[in-house]
Amino acid sequence: MDLEKDVKYVKGVGPNRVKLLNKLNIFTLKDLITYYPRTYEDRGKPKQLIECIEGEEATIEAVACSKISEVRLKGKTMQKLIIRDETTTATVTWFNQSYLKTIFKIGEKYRFYGKISSKYGAVSIMSPVFDEIHNTKNTGKIIPIYPLTYQLSQNTIRKIIENGMKEVIGNLKESLPEYLIDKYKLQDINTAIKNIHFPEKFEDFKNARFRLVFEELLSTQLALLQLKNNYINDYKGIAFDKEAKMSDIINELPFRLTKAQLRVLEEIDENMESEKSMNRLLQGDVGSGKTVVAMCAAFKAVKSGYQATIIAPTAILAIQHLENFKKIFDKMNIRCELLISAITKKNKEQILERLKNGEIDILIGTHALLQENVEFKNLGLVVTDEQHRFGVKQRATLVEKGQNPDVLVMTATPIPRTLALILYGDLDISIIDELPPNRKEIQTFAVQKSMSERINNFIKKQVDEGRQAYIVCPLVEENEELDLKSVEKLYEEYKTKIFPEYNVQYIHGKMKQKEKDEIMERFKKGEINILISTTVIEVGVDVPNANIMVIENAERFGLAALHQLRGRVGRGEYQSYCILKCESRSETARKRMKVMCETNDGFKISEKDLELRGSGDFFGTMQHGIPEFKIANLFEDMPILKLVQSEAIRIIDEDPKLEDEKNRLLKDLIKDKFMKRIEI
Repeated sequence: MDLEKDVKYVKGVGPNRVKLLNKLNIFTLKDLITYYPRTYEDRGKPKQLIECIEGEEATIEAVACSKISEVRLKGKTMQKLIIRDETTTATVTWFNQSYLKTIFKIGEKYRFYGKISSKYGAVSIMSPVFDEIHNTKNTGKIIPIYPLTYQLSQNTIRKIIENGMKEVIGNLKESLPEYLIDKYKLQDINTAIKNIHFPEKFEDFKNARFRLVFEELLSTQLALLQLKNNYINDYKGIAFDKEAKMSDIINELPFRLTKAQLRVLEEIDENMESEKSMNRLLQGDVGSGKTVVAMCAAFKAVKSGYQATIIAPTAILAIQHLENFKKIFDKMNIRCELLISAITKKNKEQILERLKNGEIDILIGTHALLQENVEFKNLGLVVTDEQHRFGVKQRATLVEKGQNPDVLVMTATPIPRTLALILYGDLDISIIDELPPNRKEIQTFAVQKSMSERINNFIKKQVDEGRQAYIVCPLVEENEELDLKSVEKLYEEYKTKIFPEYNVQYIHGKMKQKEKDEIMERFKKGEINILISTTVIEVGVDVPNANIMVIENAERFGLAALHQLRGRVGRGEYQSYCILKCESRSETARKRMKVMCETNDGFKISEKDLELRGSGDFFGTMQHGIPEFKIANLFEDMPILKLVQSEAIRIIDEDPKLEDEKNRLLKDLIKDKFMKRIEI
């Protein structure tokens, strides 16, 4: 049995359907059998018609009392059938299904599953699926419901998966060691795969899901712990000079550090003085002062005779870091330089030469730092800012430019700690969980469109007092389907109708980086009063004078994105405001707005975000090198995750390289799952 065989050879696929399956990332037989249902419908237990209530979906066993009658309506036909069970009669209705006229026989019993309408004592069922009473193709059992693509029906995908299963069930090789199966009473792999797709009862499905989630989370956790162990044990790091004291720079700062910053610096200091390579994640909410922490670490590296480098996702952020670093380091004779793609060829050559000779102590830049010709004399510290914008491999590219330099990874996307262990399991974790004392809390309001005039008057008042405003909308071009205002349209409206007396500009992701940087620079200098933007402004650019953030169609954003956007204001001395314009009346949108108005705490928001969204798209682009989870939901499966994390730590403590015979299957599992994504 070849699990890697092309899915086109599975019975029922063929050339047209293979394209549709490929759209769902199903390319092989293995992909097909691990394409798990998103939910299930229990079409097993029949109900009597008289018990049915309005709006529920139910299975009915009833006799056909009439032939199908057909009525012609505008552009379509309607088919009606009268059925009866022991309690009452009901009308069953379909549309454009003329073939049904030959299907039903008066007096024969059938099983129907569909949505019930029960009004004024009359029961009807709209467009149900059905079977003859002795058949269980569509009814009479638990039916899996799969995520679909256009043109692929549930019946079709179920049939294809059923055909794929016939090839594999009973022949799948076990992927977990026997001692774990016994310890946690797990289903074997063949039973689990069968029961996840076609369970006979919900207990079977629950046990199958537990087994598959356990395996998915365990393999991920083991891979990351191994990565971390290999890094610590196989590479001797730099032991930085104990005499290079961070207190020397802390005392030079024009402000006092928070207790959280000092605690984190202690952890970093201890790491840097040890011979083991530091590999640390620094989590801190927007505005919590991560940059200063990176500055202190860079100071220690330079004072110990090494160079440091900081990579940022955009040129404007890199320039901002350089400005902040130079304010402190110029007085200390520590040489900082910038490397971004916009720099002239001649300048770049000079910078690279000085870097190689050790005449630059700290190099700050963008992806330009990753190029082969960037050579350091003695790189000791690598800092990546906004880690979610860089993958594992990019981090590794920078690290390779030194002799096992220490690594500090910074992110302003707060992630609950248990999840951070999955997402960044190869790193130690530090958290800055308090904001500087002079920060005023941003006042947040969720409003409807009808409040627009009041909001515009408020913006006008603030701008007249010398402040600036951001207005964020989710799309670049008009999309009738979603009925959202585009940046260009919004810009025209604000510039010509609402604020003709002010300098209004716009910025969006499709602009060239140079153009975006220029606009942000002008906004920063106060030359632009109101900036209309997509989410391109979400990464840490400081504009202390901007104190208003209006987010159009706020219901279109996840909580994490809303929180990141809000963090663009509140960076100066003025009271700041975030106004969420929300048109949706959905429960989820309402809950999101409520959370935003109630708290400014990024960690609370991230946990709520995970709860409301599930883990599917929580991590966005999945750039970090970890395969997406096929079945685990990190919010619902937190108890399994905690169980797995302690088991993984125990296994790696006992057998760091998984060389024991009893762990051979685990080693194979990790190799199979991660080799293409992470070089372990």
